[in-house]
Amino acid sequence: MEQEKNAVLMVNLGTPEAPTPQAVKRYLAEFLSDRRVVDTPRLLWWPLLHGVILPFRSPRVAKLYNSVWMEEGSPLMVYCKRQQAALAAALPDTRVELAMSYGRPTLPSAIERLLAAGVTNLTILPLYPQYSSSTSAAIWDAVARILTGYRRLPAIRFIRDYAEHPAYIAALKQSIEASFARLGRPDRLVISFHGIPQRYAREGDDYPQRCEDTRRALVAALDFPPERVMMTFQSRFGRDPWLMPFTDHSLRDLPAQGVKHVQVICPGFSSDCLETLEEINVQNREIFTHAGGETFHYIPALNDNPSQIALFRQLVSEPKDK
Repeated sequence: MEQEKNAVLMVNLGTPEAPTPQAVKRYLAEFLSDRRVVDTPRLLWWPLLHGVILPFRSPRVAKLYNSVWMEEGSPLMVYCKRQQAALAAALPDTRVELAMSYGRPTLPSAIERLLAAGVTNLTILPLYPQYSSSTSAAIWDAVARILTGYRRLPAIRFIRDYAEHPAYIAALKQSIEASFARLGRPDRLVISFHGIPQRYAREGDDYPQRCEDTRRALVAALDFPPERVMMTFQSRFGRDPWLMPFTDHSLRDLPAQGVKHVQVICPGFSSDCLETLEEINVQNREIFTHAGGETFHYIPALNDNPSQIALFRQLVSEPKDK
């Protein structure tokens, strides 16, 4: 009888390899070429992407990456590697690999290593708490394409999301309460999620509902007035209508409503990255304070916090039929 070999493949979005225009351009070209991310007909999208967006956007985004770059590298990659190492230590009998949907380490290389090692049971863990067709489903598509080249496949378990998993909500609650204890209770707790085009939701993507599920479970867990919690969406791109309300517009308008102290958490990001460290903690901080706000605090992502590693361990260890 063949001995079972278990493995976990953690997958996140990806990041440029360096905070340079050339590296950012390579990364954005791969990311924005995925039809799950941008489904505009290629005949229209390709000239716009390669003729306008990449040449003009890459230098600007590279400067933003440079402002948050850590000594060890891109924040997202640094925290993902720490998560991988911590989960591997927590699961000594399970091989833990890390891959990115775009950029390195690549999904094909990670899967090749796992299959070469004779893995028989593979759990794929997208590092997105809330499912979206533009993130989790893109991983599903990529894995399916890669596996078409192999004759022998392992048993595969795909963790769709964990938007209201008790361990996830408990970890967020712990993080928020620690922030409140240190800085006081804010006038508003802003829960900011990455946005998607409204059209994706109309066509069946249940991402907005999964964000709402997280918000609802978190509000129920917190000892904090529900009316002082607001859910917003950030990081819109392009001309299509995106999910609302927008985080930046909301933070701009709050001081006029008497809100002087806000704390912002971004539960859709399992690791801090450009969208949290620069967009939220720099750009949106400036928007709030310029509008008259006095105290702004960004509550960091769970990153390699032990509570998140315990969550990951629970997710990949739960019965397959749960």
